[in-house]
Amino acid sequence: MSNSSRRAFLTAAVAIPTTAAVVGLTGGTAQAAYSWSRTLKEGMRGADVTQLQIRVAGYPGYAAVLSTDGVFGAKTKAAVKRFQAAYKLTQDGVAGTNTFKKIYSLQSSDNTPIHFTYAELNKCNSSWGGGKVSASTAKANALRLMWKLEALRHALGDRAITISSGFRSVACNNRVKGSATSRHLYGDAADLTGVHSFCTMAKQSRYHGFANILGPGFPNHNDHVHLASGGSTWSAPNCGVSGR
Repeated sequence: MSNSSRRAFLTAAVAIPTTAAVVGLTGGTAQAAYSWSRTLKEGMRGADVTQLQIRVAGYPGYAAVLSTDGVFGAKTKAAVKRFQAAYKLTQDGVAGTNTFKKIYSLQSSDNTPIHFTYAELNKCNSSWGGGKVSASTAKANALRLMWKLEALRHALGDRAITISSGFRSVACNNRVKGSATSRHLYGDAADLTGVHSFCTMAKQSRYHGFANILGPGFPNHNDHVHLASGGSTWSAPNCGVSGR
C-alpha cells in the first residue's frame, strides 16, 4: 500500500476499532496500533501521556527537548499546541478527538509515523542488538526519533528526507569507522540527505527536539546532517549553527 493510500485508509479508520484498521493494513494480522481512550490535558499522568509525548516530541520549541515522562506538564501542553498549529487545529493544548484523529492519520500500524520505518532506521541488522543499549531500548529510541523526523519533514514542506544511516551495532559502527561514542550505537541518531540543503535541515532541526546536530563545517559531516535525540553538541559552522 502506498503512503497516500495508507494515509487515506487510516483517516477513514479513525471511526472504527483500531484492530480493524490494522487488519486492513497488514493483510489480517492485527498489530498494536496505539489509540487513546481519554482526553488528555495539563495535570494528567499515565502511560497514555507518554505515548502522546512520543508523538509530539518534535514540537518542543527552539533549542528544547520534550521529556517522555508520562507527566502532562506545561512543556507538553506547549508541544501539543505547536503540533495543533502545525496541522491547523484549534490550539488549546488539549489532546482530544481532533488531535488524536490527526495523530492516527500520521501513524502506521506499528506506531511509526507514516513517512518513516524501522527498516530505514536500521540497515545494520534485524535484531537491533549489539549496540550500547539493549535491543528493545535501541528500537524504542528509534521510534521517538522517527516522530521527531516526521515533525521536521512536515516543517520542510512534507518533502522527502532520506536516511543514509541509523542504528549501528558496535560491529557496524566499526566497519564505517564511526566514533566509539556515536549516538548511532543507541538507536537515537540518523544521518540525513535528500532534496533539502544540508544547512536547511540543520537550521530547522533546532525546533524539533534534537539535542545533537552536526552538519557542514563539522569534521566529516559535509555530505550529510547528523541528528540525534541524545548528546549535547550542535555544530554546523558553515550554516551558522553552533553551541546551545
